[in-house]
Amino acid sequence: MKTLNDIKKIAVLGAGTMGPGIAQVYAMGGCEVTMWTRSESTREKALTSLKAQLDTFEGEGLLAEPKDVILNRISFKLTVEEAVEGADMIQETIVEKKDAKEELYAKLAACVPADTIIASNTSALNIFEIVPEQLLPQLIICHWYAPPHVIPLVEVVKSEQAPQELADVAVALLKKCGKTPVLMKKFIRGYIANRLQQCLNQEVFYLISNGYCDAEAIDLACQASFVPRACVLGICKRIDFGGVDMTYNNFKNKSYAAPQWDTIPSILQEKVDANELGIKTGKGFYDYTGRDIEEVKAKRDKQLFEIFAVTKKFMDDPV
Repeated sequence: MKTLNDIKKIAVLGAGTMGPGIAQVYAMGGCEVTMWTRSESTREKALTSLKAQLDTFEGEGLLAEPKDVILNRISFKLTVEEAVEGADMIQETIVEKKDAKEELYAKLAACVPADTIIASNTSALNIFEIVPEQLLPQLIICHWYAPPHVIPLVEVVKSEQAPQELADVAVALLKKCGKTPVLMKKFIRGYIANRLQQCLNQEVFYLISNGYCDAEAIDLACQASFVPRACVLGICKRIDFGGVDMTYNNFKNKSYAAPQWDTIPSILQEKVDANELGIKTGKGFYDYTGRDIEEVKAKRDKQLFEIFAVTKKFMDDPV
């Protein structure tokens, strides 16, 4: 079985939204990284993103090495077989489509040694029901959050057939690369943070769709209350400070009923129909028309660096 010291080369399969950021993290951690994607245009976009991300890190003084040294650790391969050759670990980040996953993992089953760690970044699918059975003893999930080169959290969960040591190695590697891995006891779709965010999203869409407030009001309310408070107290500790009995009484008195959706929330349907898909189309809940999207993303990253630095300070010295 691979140990932390054995992890020298990592194959990142998929170079779309998540791949470049994940590749950067592993390369900054000292690993050689090979990336694979089907499309030449995606490869070019990934390289552009990597260079821009490293520029931002350099500007913030967050690189322990020259950016060219880190970038030179990352290479692109034209086939899956080339990308995974000699890899100690594979990080899959391809599109969330079952048939695409099945096709990729069938290729991996045919060419990957049994001691190679395979990690999926799947968000919505139960990857343990999709992959060939022979891969299950070497399969874990390392679920990253966007932007992966900035957000510290990575949720880790192993297959039932994989030994605990496999997940432990992944957690150690992620810590070495500067991430905050959270080891889950067993798999559940949505993991931790996505399930919490989905509950929030349902309430957000309910409030907007029924005319109670607009997106700006929701964001301001969150930014001025429980979001920064959570940096200090989290969720469960906040209940302790507020009083477990108060939360108990809220449930007992049925003071809140979650919205139930039989159809897609109207606000989402309207946005999709209008092709208002967020920054990638220039408009979503906010209007980004005329703004340089790479500059917007760089500003987002810089502000996230700052808030996560403060958050880490609180996490290292909890109340």
